Amino acid sequence: MVIPVHDVNPVRRTPWVTYALIAANVFVFLSTPGIAGSVAGESSLAQTCQLHAFLDQYAAVPRELIHGQLPGVVPTGEVAVGPRGPGCVIGPPDYDKSPALSVFTALFLHGGWLHLLGNMLFLLIFGNNIEDRMGHVRYFVFYVVCGYAASYGFAFLNADSADPLIGASGAIAGVLGAYLVLYPKARVWVLVPFLIFLPLRLPAWLVLGFWFGLQAVYSSGEGVSDAGTVAYAAHIVGFLAGMAIAWPLKPGTPPPPEPRGLLFGRRARPHTW
Repeated sequence: MVIPVHDVNPVRRTPWVTYALIAANVFVFLSTPGIAGSVAGESSLAQTCQLHAFLDQYAAVPRELIHGQLPGVVPTGEVAVGPRGPGCVIGPPDYDKSPALSVFTALFLHGGWLHLLGNMLFLLIFGNNIEDRMGHVRYFVFYVVCGYAASYGFAFLNADSADPLIGASGAIAGVLGAYLVLYPKARVWVLVPFLIFLPLRLPAWLVLGFWFGLQAVYSSGEGVSDAGTVAYAAHIVGFLAGMAIAWPLKPGTPPPPEPRGLLFGRRARPHTW
């Protein structure tokens, strides 16, 4: 997988919504009960129970989204000792959960630092230009709509799943789809792992097309061992939704500046960041 680090595509306005989304995601991640221990690999049973209880309340669950089947018992976040030893206490939920609203809250939940930082990196690099093109309010609405499309699309394909669906990946996939439509020729600086991290300046259509192709391969279960834990199908749906929404904006979108110099090698490194 190539790692994007910068795009050669300046903006006209400060991307306040993109910055706010990144800040909100980081804040929620740091505030999630039990997440610190699980990230460090040193989570106690109490932290694990707290995390499960939090996710059951705020994460999107395909079975709940499609069938409206809310569980009768959920983890309460407490620990007790039973016949089989210590475990998480379960009981009737003490909250009213809206499946539709859980899609929105799930957009700000992440399961680990790698999950969070990977999403925020893509959002920072590609989101600013989409916000610049759409405007602050329309961009935020677009982001949320793509997130909902990705979540419900995944839920329809996995209607009986009770596994929680979390992360901003579906909404950010929509941002990537919009970028591919609006700025396919923009140059993107990436790091390619080839013995060392080789810096290359590649067209956006190649970087994002390669990313989308990987999601399609991974969603089939090929080439990755965790295909059952990552919602690759949600990425695909979000990406296609972003492309469709951005398509009417393509005729009035000014092209990115034409880069100068070599496209790879040491001399290809940008002078300013």
